[in-house]
Amino acid sequence: MRYKSELRAVHGGRAKYIAGNEREILDFSANINPYPPKLDLSIPEDALTRYPDDEYLVLKEVIARHHGCKPEHITVGNGSVEVIRTLCHTVLDQNRTYFVPDHTFAEYELSARLTGAQKAKTEKESTLSFICNPDNPTGVLLPKQEIISRFSWIRSDQILCIDEAFIDLSDPSQSVSDIRDPRLFVLRSLTKSFAIPGIRFGYGIGDPDLIASMEVMRPPWTVNAFAEKVVLSAFSKYHDLEYSRKMIEEEKTRLMETITTVGWSCSKASANYLLIETDRPSGYITDLFFKNDILVRDCSSFGLSTSIRIAIRTKEENDRFIEVLEKISACLHS
Repeated sequence: MRYKSELRAVHGGRAKYIAGNEREILDFSANINPYPPKLDLSIPEDALTRYPDDEYLVLKEVIARHHGCKPEHITVGNGSVEVIRTLCHTVLDQNRTYFVPDHTFAEYELSARLTGAQKAKTEKESTLSFICNPDNPTGVLLPKQEIISRFSWIRSDQILCIDEAFIDLSDPSQSVSDIRDPRLFVLRSLTKSFAIPGIRFGYGIGDPDLIASMEVMRPPWTVNAFAEKVVLSAFSKYHDLEYSRKMIEEEKTRLMETITTVGWSCSKASANYLLIETDRPSGYITDLFFKNDILVRDCSSFGLSTSIRIAIRTKEENDRFIEVLEKISACLHS
């Protein structure tokens, strides 16, 4: 081919597009907060009739205040994936290397590879390395101190990207977003925590020199005026996420007990989703759930051929999942 040929990364959250309008599918494949704070989602007229401020001065000031830093430490994007692409194209080229752990979010690898960079054998050998914390798909959270310990060996010309997309629904006290180090870049997203994936918003926190270069690489007006308005509303409701975390933990405990009872095992997740080991082909298990109007995440795209991932949803929705899980388990063991 004349052009680069890469396969797009696989993501969850496609129930509506897979099933169409004929079926009502419960989507357990996308890790969205089932108990989100209530936001102002009205559309002001000027959100449609004016260009956004491409410097996003007000937005960056609000984000910076939340994280105890300055606006020049902040970059924004149309979802965290765009921030990942911008970071990779700013830092990497064909003469540099990256490191991505096995069985993790596919966009790290794809974004790095698109720059022409080569994959390093170890994290210590790479120009740019990624850690998802809490991990996706396991939901397991690394303690803050374990992240900090890496800086004893990270060189001055290396960058460690910590993706904290789910940490607000896990344990925010373990975030490293308060650490100022030129070797650290922290990736954040509001769309999962506040259940607004359709607006597409992510941001990054890093060294001002890196951020300045990323802002040049970022296309203009990547965050639209409506998204900016909703995000500003979200930052005023951060305290309400405490209720979300409490409810998610209660429902997660209930789901884990049922999953264990039917003979499957699951990750000790801190986040709002669980990785389930089924000991059977994940595509087969995914199909069984889909026949019962539930979409779960087939984790073969993570390199986990017998695992599925499920989001924690509301009590009523989780009741339905448990009912179908027990039905499937009975069929498998009959």
